[in-house]
Amino acid sequence: MIAVLGLQLSNPGAWVFLAFAAVTVASALMVAVSRNIVYSAFSLLLTFFGVAGLYVFLDADFLAAAQLLVYIGGILVLILFGIMLTNKIRDIHVSNDTTNPILGAVVAAGIFLVLAYVSLRCDWQVEDRPPAATAHEIGRAFMGRYLLPFEASSVLLLGALIGAAYLARRSEKKEGA
Repeated sequence: MIAVLGLQLSNPGAWVFLAFAAVTVASALMVAVSRNIVYSAFSLLLTFFGVAGLYVFLDADFLAAAQLLVYIGGILVLILFGIMLTNKIRDIHVSNDTTNPILGAVVAAGIFLVLAYVSLRCDWQVEDRPPAATAHEIGRAFMGRYLLPFEASSVLLLGALIGAAYLARRSEKKEGA
């Protein structure tokens, strides 16, 4: 059997893993090289989705769910709203210009070569390991010892959001007056 990075290609799960990895890498590349910021944001959606799929393969169900809820459901939607609901977006051309693509390509190639070397030299032995913490166990930990700091940070973030909305609305009134 042919094995790539320790994956048996006769296993259908290996093909699904490789598909998620390819989607993640290709869409992350599109985020970096796309000149249109809207296309970069939508490519970021595929990148986050691919990372969530890779978390599922690592038996990290909580991280996969958090990736979907926090990054796709929260941060990416906020980025898209920020891009699309900007008042002056019709007046200017929004682009993502690269300042030094040659240096960036050299650094990326160097990082790729180091990671490829380490990946090919590594002994990819699969060992028995204890099961990962489930979402239920993580929820129990948060609702016990860490409940107060979790709630305090959520109140702080809510206050920051209300303050930012107030300041933005006040500056709008000054411009219109």
